[in-house]
Amino acid sequence: AGTTTALRACGVHNVCRLLTRRTHGFYARDAGVAHRKNLGLLRKIMCQESTKFKNVWTTHSASPIAYERGRIYMDNYQCCITSIAQQPRLIYQKSKCAKSEKIEDALLLECPLGEMLPSPSDYKASLIVLTVQNWLLRLSADSGEVLEKVYLAGSCCKFFRYLSWDTPQEVMIVKSAQNKLPAAARQAGIQQTVLFYLAVFQVLPLSFIGMLEINKKIFGNSVTDVAVSNGILIVMYSMGLVRLYNFKAILEQFMEQPVDLGQEFNWNGQVGVVGQFPYGLPCNIKITDTPPLLFEASSLENAFQIGGYPWHYIITPNKKKHKGVFHICSLKDNALVNNSVTVTASGRVVKKRFTLLDDDPEQETFKIVDYEDELDLLSTVAVTQIGADGRAHLDFHCNEHGILLKSIPLKESWDVTYSHEVYFDKDLVLHIEQKPNRRFSCYVYQMVCDTAKDDDS
Repeated sequence: AGTTTALRACGVHNVCRLLTRRTHGFYARDAGVAHRKNLGLLRKIMCQESTKFKNVWTTHSASPIAYERGRIYMDNYQCCITSIAQQPRLIYQKSKCAKSEKIEDALLLECPLGEMLPSPSDYKASLIVLTVQNWLLRLSADSGEVLEKVYLAGSCCKFFRYLSWDTPQEVMIVKSAQNKLPAAARQAGIQQTVLFYLAVFQVLPLSFIGMLEINKKIFGNSVTDVAVSNGILIVMYSMGLVRLYNFKAILEQFMEQPVDLGQEFNWNGQVGVVGQFPYGLPCNIKITDTPPLLFEASSLENAFQIGGYPWHYIITPNKKKHKGVFHICSLKDNALVNNSVTVTASGRVVKKRFTLLDDDPEQETFKIVDYEDELDLLSTVAVTQIGADGRAHLDFHCNEHGILLKSIPLKESWDVTYSHEVYFDKDLVLHIEQKPNRRFSCYVYQMVCDTAKDDDS
């Protein structure tokens, strides 16, 4: 009776609907509702005129600086600094590592909600790192302690270099550098058909799905790069062509023998343990025929993005004169969708294929566009370059209507010839700059309330 009364009070007469609405956080006592209300308050406070962002910390380094979810990593991930405190402070500092232990790439791994995991350490954030000697390590994000280690490079591949997500926080891709023969081997007429290796892992708990080759015999001679994202294998070619394949279907169709970490495996008569030295991982997915093509497009410098609903993609026409021009097309029929149609007084229809944006560097130009999902804000970095000195500001726009809500000037000068990354994470703005000769700088801004005493905020 109590349940029935509660359902009627909510205006819901079906238990399944009630449970579905509860998972979406429709009811005031749910944690999701409170969290969304708090984020809504933070957005209002952040965008009000009296709120400022103050440069609270600046550092410079001779090695790359990385940022992951409130943590700043320096000295090849040996030094970890939290950016959540009022001023950044040290979390841990490890001793300097040897060149053979240099970290090539890293991903932050966070605990999935509502899942039972085999180890207590799995419930805390960790860092997946790839070393120059082809070890995949899972490190504690709080101490840098090694929690798990997997040896990747067996007899087939010696140069794994890149980490990326297929499905964020679920399926990870480890990609090799492009496989190139030594000059002497090429001169001797030896052919190299394998271009890349891709190793696929499920994370938390870390498990091996499989490894496959990207081979010229299957995908063609002019392949320049590959990537995997959201279940799609993306193959790029030297002439600007981009081809998309169903990655999940490839794994299922061409899997020869499923194996997991810690299992014994026979490498041509030699038995070893998967993920341990010296064998590493077997290449247990063999693509023997060209997979069905999902989609292809031609774009300058392989620039290709896909997303939205209904699905659309963005390309640059594949001619040098079109650099800086972007076409937004429907995935359904490849039709160009930023056409503007004007009807004259006489009734004649005039179609304009694209709108040309003025990219004069002495006027404002957009350099970075990003989306803050928790606050539902679109952030843009706009730069004005006058002479050698550039000035930038970070703008927050309402994601639904595009209205400018807040503009934050960055104190440091902005040279458009340098590489820049800007992160906007709730009440934090972080700017990482790479100058020539491997000089790196990091500028941290924190949200503060404007006061009469704080003249430089």
